[in-house]
Amino acid sequence: MSAAPMNTRSGDAGGSFIGTAAAGGDGLRVITLRPRRSLGWSYGLALTALVVPLLAAELWILDPQKAWPIVAATAAMLGVVLGLAWVAYRRAHVSVSRYGIVERGFFGSTTTVAARDVARVLRLQLYRPNSLDTTDELFVVCRGGRGRFRMRGRFWDAPTMDLVAETLGVDETTRSEPVTLAELRESDPSLLYWFERRSLLA
Repeated sequence: MSAAPMNTRSGDAGGSFIGTAAAGGDGLRVITLRPRRSLGWSYGLALTALVVPLLAAELWILDPQKAWPIVAATAAMLGVVLGLAWVAYRRAHVSVSRYGIVERGFFGSTTTVAARDVARVLRLQLYRPNSLDTTDELFVVCRGGRGRFRMRGRFWDAPTMDLVAETLGVDETTRSEPVTLAELRESDPSLLYWFERRSLLA
């Protein structure tokens, strides 16, 4: 086994790098994709905006002289939770190569999709609930027609999605017309998460 160049790139993470790894042939191209960093700040600010009124309510309801230890304990607990969530978000990533996909999720779980199981990549525009706005959606579809991996536009940008089919070396299909979740549930339920396959109105 020889040391051959392994090209690695980071998506939406503000940079790229090229390293060297032991691999055969002309080298293994591995692309590491990370969710939008700006989204983490947006969620962090939104959670902070919810936490401050909670602490203020504790001060208002409880005896001010006795409330400070409770408020401090609540703030410390929420700070730890938010800190752990931020670390988990920063560690989440997807590695794509011609051998398949390895996803490290937000909760630390690792999912692997072998390239031999991938039939194609599907791109489409999905309407947001109760809105005319759409988001990009990417589905890695297995040979049985089931969705094995998904990238949602809320978390991933279009240039990052563009790298998936190219790196896997499979065909990419793009649907020209946007669809609603109900339409996708009707036409391709196997692409959706389990909680999206049932309508709340059903």
